[in-house]
Amino acid sequence: MSLFAFTRSPPAPRAVPSHVDLDLPDGPVRVAVKVEPRARRYSLRLPTGSDEPVLTLPKSGRIGEAVAFLERHRGWLAERLARRPGKVAFAHGAVVPLRGLDHRIFHRPDRRGTVWIDEIGGSPHLCVAGAEEHLARRLTDFLRREARRDIEPAVALHAGRLGVRASAVRLKDTVSRWGSCTAAGELSFSWRVILAPPFVLDYLVAHEVAHLREMNHSARFWRCVAETCPDMERGRLWLKRHGAGLHAYG
Repeated sequence: MSLFAFTRSPPAPRAVPSHVDLDLPDGPVRVAVKVEPRARRYSLRLPTGSDEPVLTLPKSGRIGEAVAFLERHRGWLAERLARRPGKVAFAHGAVVPLRGLDHRIFHRPDRRGTVWIDEIGGSPHLCVAGAEEHLARRLTDFLRREARRDIEPAVALHAGRLGVRASAVRLKDTVSRWGSCTAAGELSFSWRVILAPPFVLDYLVAHEVAHLREMNHSARFWRCVAETCPDMERGRLWLKRHGAGLHAYG
């Protein structure tokens, strides 16, 4: 009988790189690599508002298999990247939608610290005063104020119709969701919805207010949304089809 026992140590986990580079027809693309313990399979996605695709591996996945999966989906990725709207910086001359209507940014360095809407040459312009280095921040702040100016009355309207009350209304710049509702009754919205047509904002607010009554997406919840926003389907489809493009601005 041996006096010593030998236990084989488990093999060290193989390191997963933080990214891989993929050559596409329009040039090389860096793809982020992430391990998701809850994932059951390999997946590839292009997150809204992100410049970088994400390749996800399950905990037991192998990087070689993941790269092979990526190679098989290079056509899908190239198509999605080609369809993605280009970035539009907040700068003089850029065109930005406000309540669904295109406005051209007009820098006015001769004026002091404000933003206003003016008709120039028969078309609406977003005039931004002050130094050029402050233009993007001032315009973003203006758009956030405009969003709050439309969202807060809409919350009050739909809450009154459904007999509920929001404890707070917050504005954020999220990329994964347009709005949210907490169990404490706090509503949050992406300020970027002010870039969309008004019926989209109305639907989004109605959707989140309805969660104050139904914290789920059951049939009862959707009946609540339809009760206060009969035109909900138009707003829902617009966000589904065009919402990602709003993250290209600013």
